[in-house]
Amino acid sequence: MAGLLLAAGGGRRLGGRPKALLDHRGRPLVEHAARTLREGGCDPVHIVLGAAADAVRERADLTGYHLWDNPDWAHGMGSSLRVGLAALAGSGADAVVVSLVDQPGIGAAAVARVVAAYDDGRALASAAYDGRRGHPVLFGAERWADIAATATGDRGARAYLRTHADALTLVECADVAEPYDIDTPEDLRRLE
Repeated sequence: MAGLLLAAGGGRRLGGRPKALLDHRGRPLVEHAARTLREGGCDPVHIVLGAAADAVRERADLTGYHLWDNPDWAHGMGSSLRVGLAALAGSGADAVVVSLVDQPGIGAAAVARVVAAYDDGRALASAAYDGRRGHPVLFGAERWADIAATATGDRGARAYLRTHADALTLVECADVAEPYDIDTPEDLRRLE
């Protein structure tokens, strides 16, 4: 089970502060998010960087993770998802759990629950919070090409998940995680 962390955003609503570099518990947020995937049962873990990629590499300890650059990061999350899925193609991974760098309220327990939903290469699962789909999400390897083909803008896999809702397994995680995003200056208070 591979992990894929999308960490390329430039933090437009945060005044251009890349989310990967936001401080959380004394370290860059990208370190926490990557560790969450690993501790939740994902190995290897791939990280897609974009905005301030050189600064992220310099400040964050990402030893043991696979790093990929998204030169089109400004075009939205869809481009990062495509970069990550392309990096995983041919890797031998049966599935991938995709997580976002700006959701520090989602920990290893939620990732582990989503990992446990894997059954085969067509697997499609998502964390749910009070019945509403959220992150992380799990994509069986047989779905990667179709997901990449529909990933555009900031919607990522949203259109694919909506179209394939009948195949999607929702994994309730509200008791172990909080799915808030760090998007605005007001959200920064959630960081420790």
